[in-house]
Amino acid sequence: MDAVDSSPTQVERARARYDQLPGLNVVLADAVDHLQTAAPYDVIYSVHSVPFIDPHRLLPALATGLKPGGRLCFTALHTNSHGDGPSTALAPRPEVLRLAGGGELTVQMWVLTPELWEDLLVQHGLRVENVTVLDAPEGDNHASYRLFQVRRPVRVTSRPRTTRPPVAHAALGVGIILSGPDGVLLGRHRRHTVELPGGTVEPGESLSEAVVRELAEETGLTARPADVRLLGTLVDHVGDVVRITVPAIVTSWQGTPADQREESVTDWRWWPLDSLPGGLFECSAQALTAWRPDLPIDHPPAHFTPFADTATASAG
Repeated sequence: MDAVDSSPTQVERARARYDQLPGLNVVLADAVDHLQTAAPYDVIYSVHSVPFIDPHRLLPALATGLKPGGRLCFTALHTNSHGDGPSTALAPRPEVLRLAGGGELTVQMWVLTPELWEDLLVQHGLRVENVTVLDAPEGDNHASYRLFQVRRPVRVTSRPRTTRPPVAHAALGVGIILSGPDGVLLGRHRRHTVELPGGTVEPGESLSEAVVRELAEETGLTARPADVRLLGTLVDHVGDVVRITVPAIVTSWQGTPADQREESVTDWRWWPLDSLPGGLFECSAQALTAWRPDLPIDHPPAHFTPFADTATASAG
């Protein structure tokens, strides 16, 4: 066990009192400097010390100073004896400490809400497991502390930057290519464009799942995600919205294409590649060109990035 303190007086007292304890190593050092050079620990324990150090400096050292699965326990002031509660701003404030031998000392301390402490800890890859309230026993003393029990996960975790979703600026969809002896399957939209089956990817779906769902909803055909081969990404834009279309080939399916109630695209037909109709929806035109760059199709340019080395087509 290493006991670390930056005060020579405290280190001298500790060595005089506990020097005979086996396995104890009393270290005179700055805590952050020590953590940056010492081997990672199984447990790091701190009583009323963490709030005195800038979290931007201390927390990265604590995160790397723990072994995966290691635990951090520390206390932090929540409300002082005058009843001043924690702050939501990441800045220190003056606090008065009453010294054991009499007198007072004003120090700078980070007195933060538990939510802000947790957010800071999570940002550095640490997970808060429990927060215990420690109130002063005297009725006229408003001092209150929080005991944080934290763990460094064994596995690396991820988290969003904030709890708010990002501002929408892109749309993701799939274009589905079914190729058979009679050509490719195309339908006519009620807005008079001719297009492939396809549509928008829904939250929680994989691209292959979106292909299978859209194919069934629009044509009545059934397929499995294993029957889907994704070609790559087509990126263009409509106004300020980035449009991302993933053309996909379905290699096997069951059923006969038929109009589906309440769908916008109907009149499903197989079209030979040498006599494709005019008025192709531009996303469908881009997807067909990504699949077969030799097809004589004009469309707005899109950046095509293939998913496989064999898909080297460019959509212009």
